[in-house]
Formats: sequence, structure tokens, C-alpha cells
Amino acid sequence: MAQGENSLSHPASRRSFIKGLGAAGAGLTALPRWSFAQDTAAAYANAAIDWKQFAGQTIALSGANHPWSNAITPLLPEFTILTGINVTIDFQLETTFLGALPVKLARGSSTPDVFMFTTYGQGISNGWVEPLNGYYSMRSLTDLAWYDESDLLKTARAFPLWSDGERYAVPITSEAMTLFINRDALAAKDQPVPQTFDELLVTAKAVKTNGMSGIAMRAQASGNSSPPAMGFLFSYGGAMVEHNRVAFASPEGIAAVEMYGQVLGQAGPAGVGSYEWYHVLDDFLQGRTAMAIDSSNFATDISNPVKSRVAKQAGFATFPHLAGRGPVPFMSHWQACINSKSRNKRAAFLFLLWATSKATSLRTAAAGLATTRVSAWSSEGFKKAFGPQAAEAALTNLQDADVDRAKAVLFHPQSRLILDAFMIGVNEVVNGAKSAKDAMTGAAERANAAIRG
Repeated sequence: MAQGENSLSHPASRRSFIKGLGAAGAGLTALPRWSFAQDTAAAYANAAIDWKQFAGQTIALSGANHPWSNAITPLLPEFTILTGINVTIDFQLETTFLGALPVKLARGSSTPDVFMFTTYGQGISNGWVEPLNGYYSMRSLTDLAWYDESDLLKTARAFPLWSDGERYAVPITSEAMTLFINRDALAAKDQPVPQTFDELLVTAKAVKTNGMSGIAMRAQASGNSSPPAMGFLFSYGGAMVEHNRVAFASPEGIAAVEMYGQVLGQAGPAGVGSYEWYHVLDDFLQGRTAMAIDSSNFATDISNPVKSRVAKQAGFATFPHLAGRGPVPFMSHWQACINSKSRNKRAAFLFLLWATSKATSLRTAAAGLATTRVSAWSSEGFKKAFGPQAAEAALTNLQDADVDRAKAVLFHPQSRLILDAFMIGVNEVVNGAKSAKDAMTGAAERANAAIRG
């Protein structure tokens, strides 16, 4: 696909940002009219909800160190003033949190009351997470007209639905794998922004120097590192799970992982086999890599000159694609769940309504958080904090993504096992220990055997 003269995106992303929002969610006629300078309490007063009905209760909120936790934490005192509900927080390094949470839930702990979550199938099948449809229907608790679910991005409306139509989570962020570009590094080697995987390999090799890798991506042998590699897999036409069986050892899956291994093996940083998302982000922020592929939510840090040495030369592009096929980046919505053993479930649900409402989302979006709200995505505060080009690339990648393929693995009861097996295989390929065929075939066989067992 030809490169646009001044574009970092493929032609589909050249639609206007607002038009793209309309395709991804609802129309923009109902945007909130209050400004940040006005008393935001008025926005909550418009809800037919008794905000003080659980005053005096305390809920425990747990999650990962993440843009959402960074954006919501400063607003928690306002929630307490509004509701009388106190919130204690426990945010940890993502890998630490994701490893410890299932152990705590399996023991039947009543806390945390609310937690960020990714392994939905495991949580639902084990009865760890509270079904939420009934809470949405409680008139004393929820004002659906005020909450306005039509303002949610299309992917956010579809993502939390289980096969029986029940909801066990509330989406809190929107993210898709995005290509980050150091424009100066590419210009120094007279390289265009790559659009296909073949071009990505050529460009990454061309711009690699002794002091800068061509590209950085996650490759650690852990399921938490799987999102970028899954984008390669989906874009090659593969799937993680089909008919309750692991499917990543298909010809498409093997070809995708082989390309992933070639790109990182020939142009990645030293020690890339141990890379998690924070290694990728730090390399790009410090100018140690010319390109990176990871979460669109990195844009806030990348564009912040206080944190980023490359803020002025950073570019944001759509996910690469296989020649002749459209890109299918991995996308997800971090979601928040209520502990089924919580003693404060209604207070916890009230917190989730508040945290994901239009009014609160406008506030967190102004801090650069990619929320689930159309109104927040289109706000000037978000576009200023996130960057208009980054926002357009992220939205396009969300539109190009396949929600069902992402949910097939994330909602599988053995999702952690499957993701770990996949990344062990990817890691073997990146490190040159095995061919893509041997690594993925072995990983799939082990995972399927464990699922049947």
C-alpha cells in the first residue's frame, strides 16, 4: 500500500477524527456542555441517583500501575465527597498484580471489592466476579439515561458481554496495538513509515545503529507480553483459540511468529527476550529504539517532554499489515470487576458508574487517558493531552481490530495458560532456540493437552 505524503496511517485512517468516532460509537450530538472550569458536581446532580445511600462504607480498589490508575487516583477524594464512600487503593506492578490477584480470589477473600481484570473466563468460570446486569436494572442504583451507554465506543459496548448476554465487568480504558515512530531516526536513513510487515522488517534493519535498535516489542515468555505478537497472528489470518482449542500453530500462526522473530532477531535490542511493556516504553522514551509497537495508551508519556526525550520527533501510525490483507491489531479494554465475595457490592457498583460516567471520563481524558467514551475522545482536553495524531492512529487501530478474536482467548477459562504457552513459543523463536514451526506446534500441543486434562 502506498505511503501517503504526510500521513503515518493507511488510507482508511485518513477519515476525519470526529467521523471516525461516529463510526466507533454514537453520534456526537449529546456531548456534555459543561466546562472544566464549572463545578463538576452539577453533572452528577443531574443523575436520578442517591449518591449518599452508601455513605460510611469503605471499598478496596486494586489494580495495576497503569494510565487508568494514574488518572483515577487524583479524583478519588471527589468521589468520597460526592458519596461518602471511602476508597482504599492498592496498585502494583502489572505482572505482580496479575500474578497475585487470582491467588487471593481463589482463597475467597472479600477484598478487593473492585479490581482491574483481564482473565475474564477464569474469573467467571470460578465464580470470582459478580454478574452485573441486575445492578444496571436497579432504579435506586442506576440512572441509565444519565449514564448513556450509547456514548460508549462500539467495542466497549461489545467487549464485556459474555456468551449468555451477562456482563461481569465494566470497561475502563480503550487500547490497541500501535506503531510508534522516531521520525528523525527514519529520516536519517531516508526510510518511509512502514505499512506492511515486510516493510517493517526492511525499515527496522535499515535504521538500526550501534546505539539504537530498529524496533522494540515485548518478547518475554509470559502471557502478559502477548498483545503485540497476537496482532501479528491476527493480521496473518490466524487465531489464538477456535472451537475451544488452541489454534496458533496454524500455517498462518507459524508465518506470523516467524516474522515476529525475524523483526526482533534482526533489528531488536539486545536482550529483547526479556522485554515487557515497560522496557519497550522506556527504550522509546529514551531514544534507544527507532520504532516500537505496543499499547496506544503509551502516547501520553511519549508526547510528554518531561518524560520523553523524543516528544518532538515522535509519530504514531496504524498497525502494519500483510500485503493483500488489512491490519488486525490486538485490541482490548481493561475492565474492572466486582468481587463476588465483596461485602460492599452496591457501593462498588456505584463507584464503577461514577468512574466510567461522562463527567468523570472527561476529567480522566484530560489527563491523557483513552477512556471508553465517545464524548471524552472528542474532547479538546483529550486531544491536547493525548495528541491528535496519536488519537487518530489509536482510533483507527481500534476500528481495524477484531473484538471476537480478542475475546475468544481473553474470555477462555484457561486464558492464562494459553497466553503463557503462546509467549513461551514466541520467546523461543525470538531467541533463536527453535523454528517457528517447532516452537508453536509444541506450545499448542502442550496447551491443548492441559485444556483437555
